[in-house]
Amino acid sequence: MNTDEIFDAVVIGGGPAGATAAHELARQGRSVLLLDRAGRIKPCGGAIPPRLIKDFDIPDHLLVAHAHSARMISPSDNRVDIPIDNGFVGMVNRDTFDEWLRERAQAAGAQRRIGTFKQITRDEDGTSVVHYLAREAHQKGEGTPARVRARTIVGADGARSEVARQGKVPGVEDTRYVFAYHEIVRAPDASQRGADYDATRCDVYYQGRFSPDFYGWVFPHGDTLSIGTGSADKGFSLRGSVQRMREASGLAGTETLRREGAPLPMKPLKRWDNGRDVVLAGDAAGVVAPASGEGIYYAMVGGQLAAQSVHELLSTGNVAALKLARKRFMKLHGTVFLVLGIMQTFWYSSEKRRERFVKICEDRDVQQLTFESYMNKQLTRKKPMAHVRIFFKDLGHLLGLARV
Repeated sequence: MNTDEIFDAVVIGGGPAGATAAHELARQGRSVLLLDRAGRIKPCGGAIPPRLIKDFDIPDHLLVAHAHSARMISPSDNRVDIPIDNGFVGMVNRDTFDEWLRERAQAAGAQRRIGTFKQITRDEDGTSVVHYLAREAHQKGEGTPARVRARTIVGADGARSEVARQGKVPGVEDTRYVFAYHEIVRAPDASQRGADYDATRCDVYYQGRFSPDFYGWVFPHGDTLSIGTGSADKGFSLRGSVQRMREASGLAGTETLRREGAPLPMKPLKRWDNGRDVVLAGDAAGVVAPASGEGIYYAMVGGQLAAQSVHELLSTGNVAALKLARKRFMKLHGTVFLVLGIMQTFWYSSEKRRERFVKICEDRDVQQLTFESYMNKQLTRKKPMAHVRIFFKDLGHLLGLARV
């Protein structure tokens, strides 16, 4: 490997954030290396909203299912079906979806290499040197030591980012995480009786037995299902929870294809850059939405904004450009993250509150405004009287005046 190689940007991590950042930078004529470990699939429900499909030109063939409704299930087993009016939520398999994003970045001009990031050092002139273990696609073992020089680095290597630590991004040690776990199972066929399953519906369990501080899910993926949960409680058995969820939904006997787990950040980091040449994106930057756990859309937006900030730094030489990635993201989505964080802290804290939360979601005003905001990725400002009605309904539930 030529140790004199130098790239405008080395993107470490080929998930939605990293692949998007590499694609954006390559489109702008920058020399880009996309470094990714092969075969790593993050546990994820795989839901993507219409806004993502439109903004990032996602082709139909990547959508393995279309969800036209969501069903919320309370601790008392109250089931609230919420139709998705005039649209759908797309479902993707992360292995094929992420690989398509990486291939698109490569087609735009980014170089792709398979390897495991090890460390960042600096040359005598101060340029960053990225050290990694290079592998061929099917090579076994750790790989061959290699290195390249990088004018800038995009850290998209997930939660507990090693790039953030090596690049000395302030505050990374203070980040808190939850752990997510899911099982991909074969979808039941007509002969499997007792399976409570709809191939066009996402089921969300708000029950403490499935998560003491989050929720459990059963999401359709065409011929497979994602059944998963998450929690910050280290003593809570996520695998046991998924098994109980499979039993409750009549899916205990379905074939398990694979199991995956990973830490997820609880909120955006206070800094996404090191003030010199490193900027973070995706889970490395902490952009997993509270309450909903949604990450794909926010990861791709974060990757796009990280690429913009890197391009501006390379064009102007002004390192302050790296701060713009976080500043622009929080301007677009900071309020949503704040609201969702408060919602999770309050409504997910006890069975009584979970029960009331699901009860609130029976209201059509709540349903319509929630899905309009989710589908378009911004807080809906239409129908001001609906907001007023929701306020008083929520107040009644908060004070215990509403009947459950």
